[in-house]
Amino acid sequence: MELQFETHRIFLTDDTGKTVAEITFPEIAPGVVDIDHTFVDGSLRGKGVAGRLAAAAVKLIRANGWKMKASCSYAAGWLEKHPTEKDLLAE
Repeated sequence: MELQFETHRIFLTDDTGKTVAEITFPEIAPGVVDIDHTFVDGSLRGKGVAGRLAAAAVKLIRANGWKMKASCSYAAGWLEKHPTEKDLLAE
């Protein structure tokens, strides 16, 4: 499955078009986004999909020159495991 990108959302769909995984990061202030939601359907859990979504979101955030917050517990935990990305955290 190939990741699909929107401005503040990255997601996967199944063959029927149903969203089976997504991460959202709306803008909460000029140049600052909040990774506020990560979802992975039960059929995909344990396959590294959430990590792929988080990595893609951080890459997109960096490419756009944004800073970020992580109110989503999964994203906050992912950032703890990837300290090289913490330079993107907004104060």
